[in-house]
Amino acid sequence: MSFYCQECGYKSLKWLGRCPSCGSFDSFVEEKEPSASSKKARRSSSAKPKVFPLAEVVGQKRERVLTGISELDHVLGGGIMPSSFILLGGDPGIGKSTLLTQIAGLLTDKGFRVIYLSAEESPEQVRLRAERLGVNLNFYFCQETNLSLLPEVIKEINPQYLFVDSIQTVYLEELSSSPGSVSQVRECANFLMRLAKEKGITVWTIGHITKEGLIAGPKVLEHLVDVVLYLEGEKESEYRLLRAVKNRFGSVNEVGVFLMTEEGLKPHQEYEDIFLPRGGGAVFCALEGTRPLLVEVQALSIKTFLAVPRRQAVGIDHVRLTLLCAILEKTLGLPLREQDVFVKVAGGLTLRDPASDLAVAVAILSSYLDKPLPEGTVYLGEIGLKGEVKLVLNLTQRLKEAEKKGFTQAFLADYRGLESKTSLNLVKIRHLYDLMEVLFVGEPPRLTPRCDKREARGDRD
Repeated sequence: MSFYCQECGYKSLKWLGRCPSCGSFDSFVEEKEPSASSKKARRSSSAKPKVFPLAEVVGQKRERVLTGISELDHVLGGGIMPSSFILLGGDPGIGKSTLLTQIAGLLTDKGFRVIYLSAEESPEQVRLRAERLGVNLNFYFCQETNLSLLPEVIKEINPQYLFVDSIQTVYLEELSSSPGSVSQVRECANFLMRLAKEKGITVWTIGHITKEGLIAGPKVLEHLVDVVLYLEGEKESEYRLLRAVKNRFGSVNEVGVFLMTEEGLKPHQEYEDIFLPRGGGAVFCALEGTRPLLVEVQALSIKTFLAVPRRQAVGIDHVRLTLLCAILEKTLGLPLREQDVFVKVAGGLTLRDPASDLAVAVAILSSYLDKPLPEGTVYLGEIGLKGEVKLVLNLTQRLKEAEKKGFTQAFLADYRGLESKTSLNLVKIRHLYDLMEVLFVGEPPRLTPRCDKREARGDRD
């Protein structure tokens, strides 16, 4: 017998109160290991593996299937690749089952045979949702939790697509553990993967997520599948973001923007306007996969009455915000130790691009000094620990997007070779002191620098 963490899949020979891998409390469950005799029988019954040169493999050209949902096809890299295994994760009630029902109906319209296996909902519930969405109701429905019985259904119907809702609620009767356990999730995923590759069936499955926002179960689940999608967004908001974090058939970190309506998830055609509410914050151009997005970053700095000032971030990493506050205090002498700092990314987008550093710093400075920022300006740059501003990748693509949206000026570390590629007014910002001189000229009486200005900037001239 062994004990497995239900959050991350960590294995231990004894019960532990806290998982040493993910830090979760009371997450270990005892599970029965396969006996040595069964392992030996499995090895003896297996045939000798066939080895052959890769050049002898005859490639089969497989055409992608367009779902008809433009944003989904964009995230997948141009449509669904046949015989693939796709995992969709997201918060409860975010719209995962809604999206799968829409895809099932659209594929049925195209003449494909589809099985929708739901272990969580009754046939009446699924029919009501399909009717509300207005999709084709002629796809097959199966209410079964035992995947061991699925091959008989597959042999009878011979489908091209299989939807499983969800991976944490189905089980294999060969295992004694309960559905949702680490061993069941792992073996069910292996079963569905073999089904996809051997039978040529495209498998979609839903995965529940933990409170940390990760898909529940062992990490091997994400390693097995071909594509991992996350559906993100606030339940109170009508916008949903579909993000690809793994894609064996296309680029990762692509983002699709949807609008949640009574008729399901609709692709939002003017997605740029979501992230640019023009609220007076600092704007920078993020690259989500191959798509440039202009995003507004807003900040609020206010005097604190706590012993430890607060650093709250919505849409960016909390550690990055804390680091930027420390850099501003060290290089410019801002007494941010006396200030609560709040940063928010407009539109609900989560930023992982280091090019956002300069925009976040500008937003914090603007709030602390109570000075408005110039309109039509975009900020692009990564900030080092000494306050230096560094170049970022794909500047030409970012500047073209800013120019297309009507921006007239860009702050960046260097612009050599870019003058002929854009009509924007390019301003060189090599250090945070340059930023203060350009944006807030004569303003720093409120600042108390801790180091000499020439020493901080270095002898760069």
